[in-house]
Amino acid sequence: MSVIAVLGAGKIGEALLSGLLHGGRRADDLLFTERHPERAEELTQRYGVRSAEVAEAARRADVLVVAVKPQDIDPVLAELAPLLGPQSLVVSLCAGLPTALYERRLADGVPVVRVMPNTPMVVGAAMSAISAGRYATAEHMALVEELLTCVGKVVEVPEAQQDAVTALSGSGPAYFFFLVEAMIDAGILLGLPRAVASQLIIQSAVGASKMLAETGEHPVTLREAVTSPAGTTINAIRELENHGVRAAMLGAIEAARDRSVELGKAHD
Repeated sequence: MSVIAVLGAGKIGEALLSGLLHGGRRADDLLFTERHPERAEELTQRYGVRSAEVAEAARRADVLVVAVKPQDIDPVLAELAPLLGPQSLVVSLCAGLPTALYERRLADGVPVVRVMPNTPMVVGAAMSAISAGRYATAEHMALVEELLTCVGKVVEVPEAQQDAVTALSGSGPAYFFFLVEAMIDAGILLGLPRAVASQLIIQSAVGASKMLAETGEHPVTLREAVTSPAGTTINAIRELENHGVRAAMLGAIEAARDRSVELGKAHD
């Protein structure tokens, strides 16, 4: 069984550690790196996984999952460069960073798989898109898919689509949270207590998501089922269209895509 090191134990890194343990990986087969000693000690006590320096993780692990912030990647790659060879597998969870960046900075032949997960990983419900770098084989991709299935669903896409994935599903949960926040505020405006408005909207969001996931119906079909002629819902939809909500969402996701592209170019 592979030894896996998670470089960077923020929310996503911790969620992956937790998911791997729940998926049957032994704590002895996992490592993580963390700059803050207090945080490292907290995670070791919580999960029984030992922290390590980057150099030790690189020497011991077969799979290195890079889960640092994109702006922190340069010193990590500088430390990894003399330590990794083709026998290692690098899995990048860093938004916007292409596999070509790793391949330029690391030794020839090091396989890299690019992943765009999202924050529902913390509850085991992530949507992760994976793409193979130049040296990554089908076996490498299968291994990464196996690891990520412990924390949600996985889809394979060409790397050219990863910036779009970042904008759509990587940032996607924030759009839903933003909408839920606005709807709760609307409930308060209409006279409901915040706790009641929150309960109504959150459960409505959970139920709507469940219908999308389990019925297989198109969102338009499900929306139309709620939209009676001359009813309340169609009046609300008209207001959303009058305020350009659909166009604003398209523009927002395009802006997120453009920022993902910029993050990749910043390290050229």
